[in-house]
Amino acid sequence: MTDYDVLRVFCGPDGGYGNELGVVRDGSVLPERDDRQALAAKLGFSETVFVDDPERGVIDIYTPTLRLPFAGHPCVGTAWLLDVPELVTPAGLVGVRLDGEFSWIEARAEWAPPRTLRQYGTAAEVDALDVPPPGEWVYAWAWEDEAAGRVRARAFPGRDDGIDEDEATGAAALLLTERLGRALNITQGRGSQILTAPQPHGWVEVGGRVFLER
Repeated sequence: MTDYDVLRVFCGPDGGYGNELGVVRDGSVLPERDDRQALAAKLGFSETVFVDDPERGVIDIYTPTLRLPFAGHPCVGTAWLLDVPELVTPAGLVGVRLDGEFSWIEARAEWAPPRTLRQYGTAAEVDALDVPPPGEWVYAWAWEDEAAGRVRARAFPGRDDGIDEDEATGAAALLLTERLGRALNITQGRGSQILTAPQPHGWVEVGGRVFLER
């Protein structure tokens, strides 16, 4: 079996929750895309990362069913694990900043896959949602405290790949931040926390806590 680490990314203030991420530190053991896709499907995480150059931060990201040019929680987690100044993804160079308990990436909204950002009137409405049928990637959100930038969100990938709800989703948080044009403090899923901040020239920072699970 290929060796891999399991991280939890975007953990809550007490270190709980977060979205699991598989990271294969030595991508050379599985150089072919088909083999990487097969392992990502077998592991079953929302994303699995293959590191092709740990010193330069070159990475390759897969869901259980497809390859992604960029994704938020894999980049935040791998940035923390490798402790590098940037990551090289097919979408572009992702800036990295480690600040105390938070790991940050800087990326562009156009790198994120398409998402339906669906606003609800209250956080309770978001909490009460059932998983929608497959077909549309939905980021359901509502203000918890608009003045403070606090958001309640849940994410439904709609891919029919076993991931009915994504516990914490950096790319969707990036898109929401770009749309609203302000810093956000997002509580997603069961209790994960994502922080964001718009930057000059179309960049957005996305940050959170990362823990090594195994």
